[in-house]
Amino acid sequence: MKTLKEFFRKETVFCVSFLLALISAAVVRPDPAYLTYPDYRTLALLFCFMIIVAGFQWLGIFSLLGETLLKKASSLRNLSVLMVLLCFFSSMIITNDVTLITFVPFTILVYQMVGREDRILRIVVLETIAANLGSMATPIGNPQNLYLYSMSGVTLGEFARAVWPYAGLSLILLVCILFTEKNEALKSIAVKEQKEVQIGKNLSQLFAFAALLLLCLLVVFRVFPYIPVLICVAAAVLAVNRRLFGKVDYFLLLTFLCFFIFIGNMKRIPEISNTLASLVQGKELWAGILTSQIISNVPAAILLSGFAGNFSLLLTAVNLGGLGTLVASLASLISFKFYTVEYPQRKGRFMAVFTVWNLVFLGILICEALILT
Repeated sequence: MKTLKEFFRKETVFCVSFLLALISAAVVRPDPAYLTYPDYRTLALLFCFMIIVAGFQWLGIFSLLGETLLKKASSLRNLSVLMVLLCFFSSMIITNDVTLITFVPFTILVYQMVGREDRILRIVVLETIAANLGSMATPIGNPQNLYLYSMSGVTLGEFARAVWPYAGLSLILLVCILFTEKNEALKSIAVKEQKEVQIGKNLSQLFAFAALLLLCLLVVFRVFPYIPVLICVAAAVLAVNRRLFGKVDYFLLLTFLCFFIFIGNMKRIPEISNTLASLVQGKELWAGILTSQIISNVPAAILLSGFAGNFSLLLTAVNLGGLGTLVASLASLISFKFYTVEYPQRKGRFMAVFTVWNLVFLGILICEALILT
């Protein structure tokens, strides 16, 4: 029983999606039409990106990047700017959740080393916001972008118009907030030196993963078909390091699959389909933001996409919807976990600071959205 509770707590979204799929399957009995529900291209791309990013982590590329940038920090303000902007820009390529898994523990360690633990909470919260908002700028920055860009047929120009104005304003807001910090001198940090021999040894593997990433990007931008690239990625990883297959979040893929089944079945029930379409179409902005607050923005994107009329606006909505509650973006739970493991007595304080900053950013970006739309 305890194991089941722990599993549900860890994979809540998957469990809910699985339950919804089961309930809908009881109403619409399984038949050959079920095979048309999933967006196989999105599932294949998600798998490929997760395993490629795991490869980069295995090679220590992200840690090396963070440590290299740290050597350039000469003050506490510069350190804060570097750490937050590193999360903002990294998330565009390696996704928001991987960014936070990589850099939040690194941030906590660094601020402990310089004797400024009082700054950790604020910086971790800003890093979380930066990762969630920076990731919106590219089709591969987060799962909801990859899914909506793949299935909706929006052009790169339409994608840019839907998210870049908000990513740009977010960057300006983050920089302004960071530069309000006092420019205090920074203690010297004993940054771990990387061994050039090790980097040289892994150089061929680094190029291999970079080439795989490029192939996947060409699939995203509809240059190559996904099946040959999926086979190529799987074969390459099998040859280089088969343990990376264990690093893939298969429950995320199963969550997508369950929601595809649920949405496909709902669309086959005219009464429900018509009701949901009337609630979403023309109201994509508010539907996306509010739904994300409850079930998080990835499931919200999948759920609402079956009934939305304006995919560009839905793209804006689910990205802005990652702000707000702690569950609005599941990546935020990563920061919460790392911080509260280190400081268990400060859970309430984290929630308070996190919520205030998220609501500030969400309020400003909603105002921008109302002006632009």
